[in-house]
Amino acid sequence: MQLDIRLDDLSGTPTRELVTAHVAGMLANTPPESCHALDADALMGKEALLWSAWVDGELAGIGALSPFGAEEGELKSMRVTDAFLGKGIGRAILRHIVAEARARGIRSLWLETGSGDDFAAARGLYASEGFVECPPFGDYRPDPLSTFMTREI
Repeated sequence: MQLDIRLDDLSGTPTRELVTAHVAGMLANTPPESCHALDADALMGKEALLWSAWVDGELAGIGALSPFGAEEGELKSMRVTDAFLGKGIGRAILRHIVAEARARGIRSLWLETGSGDDFAAARGLYASEGFVECPPFGDYRPDPLSTFMTREI
């Protein structure tokens, strides 16, 4: 399987549709007041960098980096399409974003994900890549439905 991870400007229909599906999926499992997923326009408004992962011309997943502060960044919109779940796409995207963040001078990464069973695989992936749980950061507030994680890079 040849994986092509590229910076994406969110102008393509497949990528925008996956971002929309990601937000809808988050809202299906999380009440709106605890859902922090951003739609495509909000990602662009936060000046986030979004990467899309492709296998043989088919969109396999996405992941974004939203800088905050001079040396910090937040992971956003990590999502793998159903067809590619369990194939290492999420880990590849995460590692790509970590490398890109490091190259851009970012020294620490942060993320918010769900705390329920539906998010166990995501939390496991992040923990296996060196992220540890931490208190809320930035504008986030304590929320029993959120898990906050960070990692120095």
